[in-house]
Amino acid sequence: MSRVLVTGGCGFIGSHFIRHMLANGKAERIVNLDLLTYAGNPANLSDISGDPRYEFVHGDICDFKLVRRLMASADAAVNFAAESHVDRSISDCAEFIRTNVAGTHTLLDAARKTGLRLFLQISTDEVYGSLGPAGFFTETTPLAPNSPYSASKAAADLLIRSYRQTHGLPAIITRGANNYGPGQHPEKLIPRLIGSLLAGKKATLYGDGQNVRDWIFVEDHCAAVAAVLEKGRPGEIYNIGASCERTNIEIARLIISILGKDDSCIEFVGDRPGHDRRYAIDASKIRGEIGWRPQHDFDTAFRQTVEWYRRRPDRLAQA
Repeated sequence: MSRVLVTGGCGFIGSHFIRHMLANGKAERIVNLDLLTYAGNPANLSDISGDPRYEFVHGDICDFKLVRRLMASADAAVNFAAESHVDRSISDCAEFIRTNVAGTHTLLDAARKTGLRLFLQISTDEVYGSLGPAGFFTETTPLAPNSPYSASKAAADLLIRSYRQTHGLPAIITRGANNYGPGQHPEKLIPRLIGSLLAGKKATLYGDGQNVRDWIFVEDHCAAVAAVLEKGRPGEIYNIGASCERTNIEIARLIISILGKDDSCIEFVGDRPGHDRRYAIDASKIRGEIGWRPQHDFDTAFRQTVEWYRRRPDRLAQA
């Protein structure tokens, strides 16, 4: 796939993916289509702005004419564009439906009409809902989203399935665990906690802080997506995870330890509606079929992430 269209490439994961693809010679040309909403930051890709293999296009994935024009000269499209913050979706989910559902529909129509060789959708493990204290999400786990955000992503996944079944569209879906790493928007858990603690504020956690998330370093996630782009089979779903479950309070205490503070900084607040208790991914399919493995140790990569934000307090300012 020498010519790749990436949507939402100025966001956290999308920008790391573009940088990974170019640094490893996995694409001759990458076009990044991004509307630059509050979560899209051009600074995420400032270091490659002069690379002749890279082109930025400011635009909307709901703009069919624009998307069709860009897809006509691409071999593959990778859709990172999404509204992704659960709290915002609870307050108002209209933009989530527009971007995550209607936007995906526009991309699928353009892919079908241009004969795109491969459409790769970046989804989330949140479409599976919530796990009990045991078990793991597999690719065959029924979809059971519990927030407007995860419902919008599940709807997009089902649209993709329908285009595969009805039109034969060559499409793949990946469902990733919670990402962490440099450049994440400050509304997300880890940078939000870091920002609060560095500002001398409390590190607030929902409920009892025992909600479990499966964490993966963003560079490992992007390497997995690149491997799926290269070796994945159209029509398949691949879960991407690093088998790294941590409770939210464990994450908070790790940040507190790195920053030299203590547990008195933690404050518990009322739980949010529909808060999933536990996520855990079975990534044996991508490991066995494609040969991908995470390369980063959690403790080392997590410490590097906290130190990155400590050196860049401007990246912790809320939009």
